[in-house]
Amino acid sequence: MKVTQVKSKNGSNQKQLDTLRSLGLRRIGHTVEVKDTPQARGMVHRVRHLVTVQED
Repeated sequence: MKVTQVKSKNGSNQKQLDTLRSLGLRRIGHTVEVKDTPQARGMVHRVRHLVTVQED
């Protein structure tokens, strides 16, 4: 699945910042491809207000 950061991480708490870093997202508009695993879905769920997900 493709995950794209669409909103700024300003104002996010440390757990959300760590999650974005773990997903490999660095800036607004940055897209990464992540394997569709329960762990990845949990990380995306934690920052769902900052990202969009495109299923392959």
